[in-house]
Amino acid sequence: MKSFLLILSSFGILISSLAAERPNVILIMVDDFGYECITANGGESYQTPNIDKLAATGVRFENCHVQPLCTPTRVQLMTGRYNVRNYINFGTLLRTETTFGHLMKNAGYATGICGKWQLGGELDSPQHFGFEESCLWQQTRRPPRYANPGLEYNGVEKNFKQGEYGPTLVNDFALSFIAKNKEKPFFLYYPMILTHNPFQPTPDSPDWDPTISSENKQQSPKHFAEMTAYMDKMVGRIVAKLDELGIRDNTLLLFLGDNGTNTGITSRFKGTDYKGGKGTTTSHGTHVPLIASWPAVMKQGRVSADLVSSSDFLPTICAAAGVAVPATVDGVSFLPQLKGAAGTPRDWLYTWYSPRQSQDMSVKEYAFDQRFKLYSTGQFYDLFTDESEKRDIAAIALATDAAAAKVKLQGVLDQFKDARSAELDREFQASGKGKNKTAKKGKKKQARTE
Repeated sequence: MKSFLLILSSFGILISSLAAERPNVILIMVDDFGYECITANGGESYQTPNIDKLAATGVRFENCHVQPLCTPTRVQLMTGRYNVRNYINFGTLLRTETTFGHLMKNAGYATGICGKWQLGGELDSPQHFGFEESCLWQQTRRPPRYANPGLEYNGVEKNFKQGEYGPTLVNDFALSFIAKNKEKPFFLYYPMILTHNPFQPTPDSPDWDPTISSENKQQSPKHFAEMTAYMDKMVGRIVAKLDELGIRDNTLLLFLGDNGTNTGITSRFKGTDYKGGKGTTTSHGTHVPLIASWPAVMKQGRVSADLVSSSDFLPTICAAAGVAVPATVDGVSFLPQLKGAAGTPRDWLYTWYSPRQSQDMSVKEYAFDQRFKLYSTGQFYDLFTDESEKRDIAAIALATDAAAAKVKLQGVLDQFKDARSAELDREFQASGKGKNKTAKKGKKKQARTE
């Protein structure tokens, strides 16, 4: 009996030791926030001191690209699979998909999600996709998100009427989740509500009005800078809580944007004006900040020029946690780069983009590397000299490097020529989802901006 108890005790110690070695993981994704908005990246319009501090002591990536719009990015991020394989329409994540929530929960992690949902209106959506606890906006309804918001806590609707601010409430949930799970490994996915329009005052703005409860009041692009500062403040609160609890060192914190900045925002970036490109397939629509911080692993700040896709986060998070990744995942782990090794950097990125906010089924498909970009329709661009993709060079005599890149990228596109299941498109058409193309232009524009 004593031998059995000794074995049982030793087993318990081993399990505790393994759990202690596994890092906590926090994935923060900012809404409508391009690469140019971070001071550490060369941005000159906004104050991001907390994020800059993470970059100074962590790894700052220069070439992270996502989808041009939020739902396509979220589906790709959470499943690690290209949209060509599993995307059906705007606002939906197929319930048959496996997410990083499932994988981390099944591996013994406490899992939580807070912020913006927009992936299905079922009451159990977050829990169905592997998140044990949730605090979300735009799950079962679409109330105001900022002053006096409406949120769903584990699917239960709660309305706030006393001057509360949605991003602060969501951040409070995040801090509570972290504190509650400080003794065991946890995974927190934090898709922020900020900095998406409507551009309204924050509680730190001089014209903050705690009495409004409408997204149609006090709108002005000038508030984007204030919203960016408040977003950075929320990131700072997360870091401070980790420090307070003594768990900062073994927490992997990943920070990125979900697509380019709103087209109504022009920022200063490295001495020039930089117009937001959300919804476009140029770099202004897909190039986002990516900063990783993990003090136990990263001893000094580094910069990486490696290509990173939104599909790469699932395998990276799973690799950090020692979790097996399904064979169907397209993403490539960049964990070695986080640890200071060369890893296996991507030689190209692939995109299949068809947002399907209406019954429009047009597709933009392309492959690119750090310099060249090739669309499936044949357009070919040199991104070093033509960032806005205005000069198609496909028909001209190409230099040796351009010609080689075109052959390489065509090979990438050929890999995916049969990847799209016809059943997905039939299901979308049969569902009747997507707004009618004859809807009023104003309504279509609002849908696009979400």
